[in-house]
Amino acid sequence: MSSLPSRDAGALAAGGGAGPAGAPALPGVPPWLLLAPILAFLAVLVAASLAVLRMSVGVSGNEWRAFTLQNYADLADAYFLKSLWLTLRLAFTSMVCAVLLAIPVALAMARAESRLARRLLLAGVLLPLLVNLLLQGYGWLIMLGPAGLLNHALLAAGVIGRPLQLLYREQGVLLGLIQTAFPLAVLPLSSALRAVSRSYDEAAATLGASRWQTLRHVTLPLAMPGLVSGALLVFAYNASAFAVPLLLGGRRVPMLAVLVHDQVAPLLNWPAASASGVVLMAATLVVMAVSQRLARNLQRIDEVPR
Repeated sequence: MSSLPSRDAGALAAGGGAGPAGAPALPGVPPWLLLAPILAFLAVLVAASLAVLRMSVGVSGNEWRAFTLQNYADLADAYFLKSLWLTLRLAFTSMVCAVLLAIPVALAMARAESRLARRLLLAGVLLPLLVNLLLQGYGWLIMLGPAGLLNHALLAAGVIGRPLQLLYREQGVLLGLIQTAFPLAVLPLSSALRAVSRSYDEAAATLGASRWQTLRHVTLPLAMPGLVSGALLVFAYNASAFAVPLLLGGRRVPMLAVLVHDQVAPLLNWPAASASGVVLMAATLVVMAVSQRLARNLQRIDEVPR
């Protein structure tokens, strides 16, 4: 019996000094060195953000030496405030629609018995991420145009008497935003639902709960972290969207990314564009923080025993 401790010590030494969780450690390698790639990537992002912040308080033609807050004061213009409100509203609306559409798809992916069915669903969800945004935008132009596929189908079915004007409208931009950001809502929710044991559904069904009650009171609260993560990803992605609003909305749907592009490309006003970008980032972070806080409060309310 006295040889057991020495035998265990020899096994640990042969295994490279396994930790408490059984994962072998790398001898001579400091832990922070394993984080070097992601730390370098984050350092580049932080440096770029600081550069944009510094440029936002500069003067056109003297961005790095001058200092002024006039660029932020100019953002009190009614056109900019309207563009900011439009951007946040479309991003939030597309987030809600994408999450509602993602719930049944993610549930099907998580509960599918066939491996082939899961792979087909995953391929269909990932397809928008594999196709260039410009190609997707041009596809929507073909579908939503006055002589597009959608109007042709509705006219042939007798649903409408004349073509609908969906291009260069908020409705067309919203459709494009939902479609391009849809995978970002499905994938985190599907992973969270896959981690929820089916025994909870069986227990709820045994207690007489319907499928909707089980989904509403059992499955979705348990998968709330994935639901919130997907929703925030969609919101952040669509708040900074540029290609889809430019193609489907043009200058009639002036989302803030399009406004920043106009300040940079034709006007070459880098400080004003940087100030607009800083305000957009700050507004997006505030909305995401508030949404996450509300989601946590709702989750706590659902967890309170009745």
